[in-house]
Amino acid sequence: MNKEEQIIIGFRDIYNKLVWLNKFKMEDSLKGYTSSEVHCIEYISSNVDSNVTKLAESFYMTRGAISKLTKKMVEKGIIESYQKPDNKKEIYFRLTEQGNAINKIHEDLHDEFQARDKAVFEDITEAQFDSMLSFMEKYRRHLDTEIKKQGVNITNRNDLE
Repeated sequence: MNKEEQIIIGFRDIYNKLVWLNKFKMEDSLKGYTSSEVHCIEYISSNVDSNVTKLAESFYMTRGAISKLTKKMVEKGIIESYQKPDNKKEIYFRLTEQGNAINKIHEDLHDEFQARDKAVFEDITEAQFDSMLSFMEKYRRHLDTEIKKQGVNITNRNDLE
């Protein structure tokens, strides 16, 4: 196995372990909400004037799928739609009080998981961080280019998890 394969397998293994470790606590703390709903809440909380198009691009989903998701979320009372006075065509979303409460639980869980994993990062030098971040950004740009070749419009997802 070459080093490229080792890196890809390593990323996948780390991701799968993080998902497994975090899954039970997330599911227990956020009962009644799907992963898609929670991540949609997270996106809306940090992106002003979120709409179906922005959400679809961010999550690599169709606008139809996002429309279904946001409709369910409105029905659950975790987001609400609004329009701007100068643009009656576009519909935007914001969190309700309930949506903000869910987002707070989610943020607290992320803080807890980050604290759990802090020991791994304490001994990494700035140069090592910079090297890893540089590699990830280069790889991310490559994947963005490959996705665009498939005809999919994407946005920068650095603001998510």
